[in-house]
Formats: sequence, C-alpha cells, structure tokens
Amino acid sequence: RAENFLHGRRDLDDTISRLIAFEAAGADVLYAPGLSSIEDIERVCDAVTKPVNVVIGTAAAHFTVTDLLECGVRRVSTGSSLARAAIGGFLQAARELRDKGTFEYAQYAASFSEVEELLATAKKGRT
Repeated sequence: RAENFLHGRRDLDDTISRLIAFEAAGADVLYAPGLSSIEDIERVCDAVTKPVNVVIGTAAAHFTVTDLLECGVRRVSTGSSLARAAIGGFLQAARELRDKGTFEYAQYAASFSEVEELLATAKKGRT
C-alpha cells in the first residue's frame, strides 16, 4: 500500500516505485489509495504484474467498474463509501425536515419488506 497521494505527495513515479518494491517483497495485491484519474490508475496497472486494488472514495467516485476493469484493476473496494452514503442520506432527510418541513425523503426510503429481508439474510449468515 503506497499512500503517497493520501499524504500530499502526488508523485506517481515514486508511488509506482514503491508498488514495484512491495510486489518484489511478495505482496499479493497492490494498492495506491488517492489516485484520481484513470490515466494514473492505468499507469500503475501497466507497471506491475500483481492485481491492483482501487478503493472508491470521493476521488474515485466518478469511475465505473467497467472503467476500472478496462484499465487493469482487478479488485475494487468500497471502503467507507457505502456507510457514508447511508449517513449522507440520513443527513439530507433531516435537513429537509428541519429546513422545509417536508417529507419527500420518505419516497426514497427502503420498504419494510426490504429491511426485513436484509435483516433476515444477515441473521441467517450468523450461526
């Protein structure tokens, strides 16, 4: 995991050098969080032979799975984006209620049957 881009060091050549070193040291999957362009991700994928992981955060939210597969990515992580999306939906609904006094948010809510199915599936998965 080469975290250059997360810490303000936007040096793709150095990031790639680190990933190559991790690969040589035996890493099974390579990861450079914070890459924000398909071109940079493609350069990383072209530079190594091991699978490359991309985490979907704010920098990578505009990519599609197809975009990432086409440039060589072999693993996609959602990180905290799904949880943050749920919290974002809650905050948006609360602001609507506070600021407008309306309940339009409710039309986007999961149905009770969807929630029950989700919880039943989760419960079944635990033994």
